[in-house]
Amino acid sequence: MATPLSDTPLSPSSPLKTVAVVGLGTMGTGIAEVLARAGREVIGIDVGEEQAARALAALEAATARAVRRGRLSEEERAGMLARVRTGTDLTAAADADLVIEVAPESYEIKQRILGELDGIVRPDTILATGTNALSVTRLASGSARPERVLGLHFFNPAPAMKLVEVVSSVLTAPQAVTAVTALAVELGKEPVAVGDRPGFVADGLLFGYLNQAAAMYEAKYASREDIDAAMRLGCGLPMGPLALLDLIGVDTARTVLEAMYAESRDRLHAPAPLLKQLSEAGLTGRKAGRGFYTYAAPGSATVVPDALTPAAGDTGAAGRTVRSVGVAGSGTMASGIAEVFAKAGYDVVLAARSEEKARAARARVGKSLARSVDKGRLTAEAAAQALERIVPAGSYDAFAEVDLAVEAVAEDLDVKRQLFAALDKVCKPGAVLATTTSSLPVVACARATSRPQDVIGMHFFNPAPAMKLVEVVRTVLTADDVHATVREVCGRIGKHAVDCGDRAGFIVNALLFPYLNNAVKMVQDHYASLDDIDAAMKLGGGYPMGPFELLDVVGLDVSLAIEKVLHREFREPGLAPAPLLEHLVAAGCLGRKTGRGFREYARR
Repeated sequence: MATPLSDTPLSPSSPLKTVAVVGLGTMGTGIAEVLARAGREVIGIDVGEEQAARALAALEAATARAVRRGRLSEEERAGMLARVRTGTDLTAAADADLVIEVAPESYEIKQRILGELDGIVRPDTILATGTNALSVTRLASGSARPERVLGLHFFNPAPAMKLVEVVSSVLTAPQAVTAVTALAVELGKEPVAVGDRPGFVADGLLFGYLNQAAAMYEAKYASREDIDAAMRLGCGLPMGPLALLDLIGVDTARTVLEAMYAESRDRLHAPAPLLKQLSEAGLTGRKAGRGFYTYAAPGSATVVPDALTPAAGDTGAAGRTVRSVGVAGSGTMASGIAEVFAKAGYDVVLAARSEEKARAARARVGKSLARSVDKGRLTAEAAAQALERIVPAGSYDAFAEVDLAVEAVAEDLDVKRQLFAALDKVCKPGAVLATTTSSLPVVACARATSRPQDVIGMHFFNPAPAMKLVEVVRTVLTADDVHATVREVCGRIGKHAVDCGDRAGFIVNALLFPYLNNAVKMVQDHYASLDDIDAAMKLGGGYPMGPFELLDVVGLDVSLAIEKVLHREFREPGLAPAPLLEHLVAAGCLGRKTGRGFREYARR
């Protein structure tokens, strides 16, 4: 019979000194390193002697690198390695205060390990599972000491990633949670307390996004390179979703998604068929040497060209000559785009509905250029030359001779259609007409003209001078040379162009906003707090901003509008905007611009 937890109290002041790690793969080895660095006695256990030896070798190599980089002394390294011993028998865990199981994601394997540990470890030992997909409650229910079983989810690579999710089941005793949370803090990690549901917080949000990226690629909507570049450059993510799937393991991702779908029945969690095909073919990512990409060798991070790699310099059709550019609009995006073209040497006509608005937009460019000079990014001479290239105009008649007209007016389809009808009459034959819409159908703008073949999407990201990405959106009517022209222009203005078709959200918003919507649903369901979710995604996913920070910056009204467009286009129930988002918008809580969104902000 298990000893009740209350009989052997634990507290943050009574550290877990000896920790056994069961499973010495990449994650288990990383956890062992973290524990040893923090002064814990570590018992590494794996069924294979070869794997145990590899884990020790990896620890020796990692600590040697740390010494070379001045992060560890030779004496500290020797002490750290002396605190680690490995074996192949679970009985080695007999004296452990805590056992962390990091075995393959299988109920059968994990329950067998926990069952065997029941008969080996002391009654007061805490058993932690490192699962990121399976039910901690189900794993605990098979143990003789369910009150001492919890989840302890580290992120890869464990030595570098700060987040640790501490997962409680309905059976977990609070004292066990307290003890393990205190340990996580002493390890230099930031623990987040979460309940037991597949994926928890970070993976619960991350894997839905990864799945949608795999489905987007499977549908041949965009290339793997463009999908990954779009999310890195458009959202500031450290890796693109397909490269991340290869790092995590395609088979692992499939397992996590299967578990999430089994609980949620949300079709957005149903693994993309391509994940099953790759898994069953053994193309599981980096560890196999091939997944979405091909690698130099199994386990290598070096991507090598394969049959799907785009040929260098392959631009297809020849483009049209562009010397002058018209930018329509007077807002932040219009002035930013005008600045980008002017700095690249293009003559720019910046037109708005009045001369006054156009001059104000040009003045905004001047202030932006001055800031660049102050920060040493631009010389005063270059800034002055760029500003001189921008001519303000109070009428779109000034676009008569431009080679490229870029629309950056309000995100309203009727407004854009009226503008394109006007540009059709004003612009010379052969001029390329581009819309910067982020969510509306480009073809609707094209059909407002008598030359739909000349219309294309150029979705810049805000702030345009800083963001490197442009989504180039072809309609079914766009001419090849128009597409080639815009690709070439993007290169000349220092932007990275990605190709995508004319459907709601394009690449970035189609992947970003369902993720944001799911974060809102987590709060709505009282699963986790705003702060914990934001922390989880920044620390566990490497995101530059948490989802609620980002929603408040983008604007809740803008976010809701995009969610509605995505739901209307794809008809997926899981894309329906979270009611909480709708309620906040109805209440006028739109984010930073109103002083209150998901959080409150000081009024300027």
